[in-house]
Amino acid sequence: MRWFVDAWVAHKIDVPIAKLYRTPHVPLSPADKLRKFVITRQHSIVTSTLNKPPLPDSELPTLTPAIVQRAREGWEAASDSRVRQAIDRAFEKLQARVEGGSDGRVSGRIRQWAMRSFVRGLFRVRVENLERLPEEPFLLAANHLNHIDPLLLLAELPTSPYTYILGDARSLYNRRWKRFFLAISQGVIPLYRRWKEELAVIEGAKSGREDLAELAIEIERDVPDGKSIEMLRQIDRIAQSIFADGDSLMLFPEGKLGSTEGELLPLKRGAVTYALRSGVAIVPVALVGTKHLYLRKELVVRIGEPLRFSPSKRPKASQVTAATVALQQAIEDLLPQAYREPQKRQFLSEFLNRMFL
Repeated sequence: MRWFVDAWVAHKIDVPIAKLYRTPHVPLSPADKLRKFVITRQHSIVTSTLNKPPLPDSELPTLTPAIVQRAREGWEAASDSRVRQAIDRAFEKLQARVEGGSDGRVSGRIRQWAMRSFVRGLFRVRVENLERLPEEPFLLAANHLNHIDPLLLLAELPTSPYTYILGDARSLYNRRWKRFFLAISQGVIPLYRRWKEELAVIEGAKSGREDLAELAIEIERDVPDGKSIEMLRQIDRIAQSIFADGDSLMLFPEGKLGSTEGELLPLKRGAVTYALRSGVAIVPVALVGTKHLYLRKELVVRIGEPLRFSPSKRPKASQVTAATVALQQAIEDLLPQAYREPQKRQFLSEFLNRMFL
């Protein structure tokens, strides 16, 4: 594998691979020294990938051509200057809020009108138990089946308290129409992370898939893994300032898209800490029907009873575990037991599912 990586990089910068393995007494030209330095840097990226412990196979999708293409689209979004600029602008406005300034958001009524006009123009929506939402700030935690989910929730949630979205940065900003809507509405906390398709490509390269090596290098180089301590602290500061100002926060604690209607992936433990640290209620929500979209399909937003826990500035592991288990059970109780797709003509299915990728 190492020889392959060196050979690939050497080919990309047009230097014979044999020159990399010259004996020490044979001098390299200045140009070859520069090329060798570039290759060494590229090789270190792959080496760091190869040395990381593999993820469980059950957590990663099978490497079909569609999965590899999705990983490539993710890398292209991470490399797109328009996407990066939109994410940077969102963080700058949120940081201004933390420091006591304004984040430039529009009114909740205008945002709701825009999102509701868009979503209900394409689908039928049914909201159940809306009266369960607290009037005070809360953390809304929902299952996640499709990238339409945050837009659907924004379209149906009350305008007060104002609700911010904590979601995957590239999924929120990877398309022009999304950037247009979110640039107007604001209220987004973009979260950097690597997609499961990208992780599958990296693992495939580690296991010897030489056709994936180039893409794996590009993902490692250009896509943040979201594990920066400073970034996590910044997001926590933003979340706490949102609650302190009387606003709410929406997130998807599975940490990635689920694959099956009516099933919930294990929740990430860190999702409940924002609520534990601030003392706000956690509202479980089940989204039904969003996995596979088509024109005028009915989408259901089912709201559960708020969960309340004793606040703690530094929650213990036992508190986080207990809150996570309770939230997992609460969302599962809201999901349908045996979901079946309606047997009807599915107009614009391919277009709509592609639109919200």
